[in-house]
Amino acid sequence: MKKSLTKASIVLLCLGIISCKDSNKTTAVTTENAMVEVAQEPIKSILTAEEQANMSPDEIIGRLKKGNENFVSNNLTRRDHSEQRRKATIGQYPKAIVLSCVDSRVPVEDVFDLGIGDIFVARVAGNIENKDIVGSMEFATAVAGSKVVIVMGHTACGAVKHAIDNTDAASMKMNALADLLDEIKPSVKATETNGEVSSKNVAYTNAVIHNNAKQTVEDIRSRSPKMAELEADGQIKIVPAVYDMETGKVDFLR
Repeated sequence: MKKSLTKASIVLLCLGIISCKDSNKTTAVTTENAMVEVAQEPIKSILTAEEQANMSPDEIIGRLKKGNENFVSNNLTRRDHSEQRRKATIGQYPKAIVLSCVDSRVPVEDVFDLGIGDIFVARVAGNIENKDIVGSMEFATAVAGSKVVIVMGHTACGAVKHAIDNTDAASMKMNALADLLDEIKPSVKATETNGEVSSKNVAYTNAVIHNNAKQTVEDIRSRSPKMAELEADGQIKIVPAVYDMETGKVDFLR
């Protein structure tokens, strides 16, 4: 009888241990799933007027750098674009305007891990300024409240390469392209090299790309007294940057 009780106790004890293990397993799975759900909860809100007003230019640049880190590490924020699209109809309060090249390999919003309503984006081959681009920047800053202007060039820029190689676009009936390349050529002439003046010289080409972004910033300040004034007062910042096509990193040149 005593032996039977002992066996029964052992069986009950084993069942209890198994039950506890199963319970713990369920809890762990539930907890893990809950963590996944929290981590994957998409952002639904968009930037508000109050948030825009409370951010300084330096803080905005810091956030853009952090967003770029997310892009480089393939850790982009999940967003509910349908919800953001509906909320964006009320108004827009972007924190920055980015002038980028038209290159299809430079997804500006993704590069900074941004969504609907976060930034203005202007694009033109070679990321040069013209009257319409500068006017758009004046709207973005002086009217809509954006506090940062970024001129973002990128490595392997086709427009810069053609400017370096002195491509005769006019002879191919592309007069507008010829005019555009002429806007980049001052940066070509201003860039020193110990090697060949050719787009095949990668180091030289990258140096021209950097100088072109810097020159565009200077041209914007020159062409827009209003933005130059806002920058002098500390209300906005106009900065050059270069996007590395291979790494995805944006290098702010300031």
